[in-house]
Amino acid sequence: MSRRVLVVGSGPSGVHFALTALRRGFEVTMVDVGRRGPPPVFPDATFDQLKERLDDPARYLLGADLEGLVLPTREKEYYGFPPGKQHVFASPPGFDYLAQGFEPLFAFARGGLAEVWTAGCYPFNDAELDAFPFGFGDLSPWYDEIADRIGVTGEVDDLAPFMPVHAHLLPPLALDPHSAGLLEVYQRKKSRIQRTCGAVMGRSRVATLSVDRPGRPKCGYLGRCLWGCPTDSLYTPSQTFRELERFEGFRYLPDLEALYFRLDPGGTIQSIVGRSLSTGEHLELPVERLALAAGTLASAKIVLRSVLVATGEAVTLPGLMDNRQALVPFLNLRRLGRPVPETSYQYHLLGMGLTSPNPAEYIHCQISTLKTALIHPIVHALPFDIRTALAITRATRAALGVVNVNFLDTWREENTLSLDLGSGPDRPRLRIAYRPPDDEPVRIRAALGRLRRALRQLGCVVPPGMAYIRPMGASVHYAGILPMSRAPGRWTTTPEGRSRDFPNLFLADGSTFPFLPAKNLTFTLMANAARLAAMMHD
Repeated sequence: MSRRVLVVGSGPSGVHFALTALRRGFEVTMVDVGRRGPPPVFPDATFDQLKERLDDPARYLLGADLEGLVLPTREKEYYGFPPGKQHVFASPPGFDYLAQGFEPLFAFARGGLAEVWTAGCYPFNDAELDAFPFGFGDLSPWYDEIADRIGVTGEVDDLAPFMPVHAHLLPPLALDPHSAGLLEVYQRKKSRIQRTCGAVMGRSRVATLSVDRPGRPKCGYLGRCLWGCPTDSLYTPSQTFRELERFEGFRYLPDLEALYFRLDPGGTIQSIVGRSLSTGEHLELPVERLALAAGTLASAKIVLRSVLVATGEAVTLPGLMDNRQALVPFLNLRRLGRPVPETSYQYHLLGMGLTSPNPAEYIHCQISTLKTALIHPIVHALPFDIRTALAITRATRAALGVVNVNFLDTWREENTLSLDLGSGPDRPRLRIAYRPPDDEPVRIRAALGRLRRALRQLGCVVPPGMAYIRPMGASVHYAGILPMSRAPGRWTTTPEGRSRDFPNLFLADGSTFPFLPAKNLTFTLMANAARLAAMMHD
């Protein structure tokens, strides 16, 4: 067998799997839908300067059809996807799915869903990796490698016991006054907060540069993170994709939706079939090794459809996981009447951890203070008329913040992916079924109670009725369908990510995770994908 691998998907898993493979001398072909967004405008302008320079700032910030608005509904979302990021979710013609208990997001952009991430980088520790067929020591060198590739800022603080410290950690970003004030109060009161709430606080680890790198300047605190960092200071996988293009052995096939793979009589993958989105034609590409990195849902659909084509069997894959999230707005009474900084990093700069006797049940919270951002979602969420709500928001803006609370998920048989054949075998839809665990309401209630107590000790209050439990699927931390395991079994993968059902298939995304801690998984996706590519045999 020659040194060739075909990779499906250009998200964080795909690009870092491909980069490691190319550095090892493999030839890599990447198949991808690969939607691309508009280039940044006025990349040196701050948020306020951008509004002044643009001929039509409303069109840029909210969209020609106001698609960037977060309208008042029963869902109290505080962030929406801006117009310049809509390409990430622009689905191919005919794409459809059925979902019960789950509200999925699918990405079709070059760079995948991490083109719209908030850059949180949180290593899994040994307790969180206990269900995996390897430990932190096996993954640690790859956390170091990815941190060196993408640039991760942070520091060793009270969060370090819950997220191991890796090499190449850059100095933390500058804190805005609100975040600095919260951390100062925590430092004075932390013994009591830790004792009474089981809460610790520290700096977020984020993939945003605090020092200049070749081709990527350090963060300029322009306040434009939500609309896409115009200087590439905030890492996205499309940056690594540009590095792939410099390799002679790299071939990229965009505008191509991977549908299924074909098997030879022995069960080995011989080719992959895709559909050209420009012509509608079906194309067939030969395969020696296939690495699926299209994201858990899309990769599973390819496997399910491939089995259906090859055998006629309609398989159901159990174990779908996602992090339930809660959004908890708060008001810092010490900040009332203070000015709002004109320039700042827009995303979270602080993290809070809710500890547990079982280290695997640690709950991670991201704390974002309101700086340069659209305020209309907050205005809509207030229980007043629009004029009163606007006046209250303006008066309290410097004191506002939101905590994003993540909850773990476990591999369970009842959460499944399968194919719906009602639309015909030539275009089957993915069927998603999810049911949360019975004890989830109790766990959420207990965690939010601890969070409120900790915020009170920091001088903050949580307005009643404004916390929002997001639907499953909203965090986009999908995992678990083809889990890695030490023991063999159908629809499992080896510790090296190789399918036990198809000998030349590798799963390089979250499909293989057998447990989902209460953390953003993207950093671990990248580290694990690089690890798998490093172990791929000739």
